[in-house]
Amino acid sequence: QVQLVESGGGLVQAGESLTLSCTASGVLFASNAFAWFRDVPGRRRARVASIDRGGYTDYADSTEGRFTISRDHSKSAVYLQMNNLKPEDTGVYYCNIDPPSKTGGYWGPGTQVTVSA
Repeated sequence: QVQLVESGGGLVQAGESLTLSCTASGVLFASNAFAWFRDVPGRRRARVASIDRGGYTDYADSTEGRFTISRDHSKSAVYLQMNNLKPEDTGVYYCNIDPPSKTGGYWGPGTQVTVSA
């Protein structure tokens, strides 16, 4: 069964950086696209960045130029390098197969990112 574990969140000041990691098991890692999503209270969970099987990446407008998504097939891991963080980046971050419907509604525990002004 699929298992996704996110890590790397924390409390930082605006302008600082964080790198999130996600390890995947129970899935054919190389055969799937992955994405990072942000959960903000009172709002819909939104896709932040995605990476397909071949490494093609796509970003939300709000993160373009500041965030970089990558994947390591040897480790079945997906990363999100976040630079120049802003308070509006605050939220719980999750990774999942893209689209997440492929995991049948499964979500990992997520990792909290808090950016202070």
